[in-house]
Amino acid sequence: MLMLHPFYASVTEITHNAAHKELEVSARIFTDDLENTLKKQFKTSFDIIRPANRKQVEGFIAAYLQQHLSVKVDGKPVALKFIGYKIEEDAVWSFLVAENVATPRKVEVRNDVLYEQHATQTNMVHVIVGGKRQSYKLDNPQATAVFGF
Repeated sequence: MLMLHPFYASVTEITHNAAHKELEVSARIFTDDLENTLKKQFKTSFDIIRPANRKQVEGFIAAYLQQHLSVKVDGKPVALKFIGYKIEEDAVWSFLVAENVATPRKVEVRNDVLYEQHATQTNMVHVIVGGKRQSYKLDNPQATAVFGF
């Protein structure tokens, strides 16, 4: 039996990889919440854990994250490329990367993942640059966090 979880939260971690000049992004979202949101948005039915067509599900997740998660480095938007996802316990981990990103002084993150679904959604955002980690808690409807390094 699937238990409903009493709170709505996601965790997004953005790490600057200086050696590769990349931003490595991972977003952890509860499986049931993400699946229900995607089913509504794309008006279709699928199983995110055991998809009949994984490429299609990856496309849904990539499109959704493109609409609801964005990053600016030093005032300029960076292109996040969806790499894939994996299921871990009760969550979906999605992985994205932005290439050719010099060491940031300022990182601005817009994250309104699942806000349209849950009035009490909280999105935790962690940004790591040069080994320094900063965190910010976004509570619906607050969607933007700015980090300085």
